[in-house]
Amino acid sequence: ETAVAALDGSGVGVASVATAFPSGRAPLEAKLADTRAAVQAGATEIDMVIDRGAFLSGDYGTVFEQITAVKQTCGDAHLKVILETGELATLDNVRRASWLAMRAGADFIKTSTGKVSPAATLPVTLVMLEAVRDYRAATGRQVGVKPAGGIRTTKDAIKYLVLVNETAGPDWLTPQWFRLGASSVLNDLLMQRRKLTTGVYSGPDYFTLD
Repeated sequence: ETAVAALDGSGVGVASVATAFPSGRAPLEAKLADTRAAVQAGATEIDMVIDRGAFLSGDYGTVFEQITAVKQTCGDAHLKVILETGELATLDNVRRASWLAMRAGADFIKTSTGKVSPAATLPVTLVMLEAVRDYRAATGRQVGVKPAGGIRTTKDAIKYLVLVNETAGPDWLTPQWFRLGASSVLNDLLMQRRKLTTGVYSGPDYFTLD
């Protein structure tokens, strides 16, 4: 509610994690209550994380039903489904989880919570981009992609943008359809911009390196 009030009139939405983040291992009733509270407080995007225990045991029906229920609870808020790809073990599982989430109503699919290593990688993101591309071709509905975790430099971010353009196409090259979880990239981006302006890199006295 504090964030919603602070951003009132700015046009900036408020995203909130929910559904027993980051484990995803809570009863459905608790996940829905968590989601409902976030939406009522003004969140315009909900980040849910799938139950990897259910997924890896082959209980895809439970994962699908939970995503569907959370999506219904979101109302007008967008639903971003975090696959936690670092725990899915194989690229086949990443592809399967991507399709499952999209079929269940995800508006965005996201690689990671940032709590598990490895997080975002180029191979995993490639599989997810191929999934959203093929899903739109099959259904006509476009779904966004967000790699998050471990993207630390501007050069890394450019690699992901090239991957998007070459795999899914330019339709995904907008914030509405592709985002980077890149809190660590900001400092590097500012330093690169300063380098372009002045010809020299600034030191940590000018940009924090946390």
